[in-house]
Amino acid sequence: MKPRMNFYQAAPDTMKALMALEEQIQSTGLEKSLIELVKIRASEINGCAFCINMHTEDARKRGETEQRIYLLNAWRESPLYTDRERAALAWTEAVTLIAETRAPDDVYAEVRAQFSDAETVNLTVLIGAINAWNRLAIAFRAVHPVKVKASVA
Repeated sequence: MKPRMNFYQAAPDTMKALMALEEQIQSTGLEKSLIELVKIRASEINGCAFCINMHTEDARKRGETEQRIYLLNAWRESPLYTDRERAALAWTEAVTLIAETRAPDDVYAEVRAQFSDAETVNLTVLIGAINAWNRLAIAFRAVHPVKVKASVA
């Protein structure tokens, strides 16, 4: 796959604004581990290899376990996630697929049981932001770094 363009160079002011939103999200008080789980899950849904690669690495750096990363796509069938994380992941799926789901009331009730008003807004903005990043990376064919396995002599 070949990148279509460097969107940072093409529209630096717009990208600075999106980076500023990212900084704001990081300062909201939402758990860093939760932020990364949401980013990974939305990126899985959207099929964004660049963002999956980035956010799984970021999650590992923040102490996330390999098992929780590997099972994220099947979080409903795993006991590894807290009720708060489950509510956030369900909301992530509903908002990422909003044209199909229309953000159902039962999923909203789950998120509201776990998150304050401000946290619910911040979580929803986080989901919107990672979806924007996914769309940029996919549309412009951003290519994730490739790690070459060391050869055994």
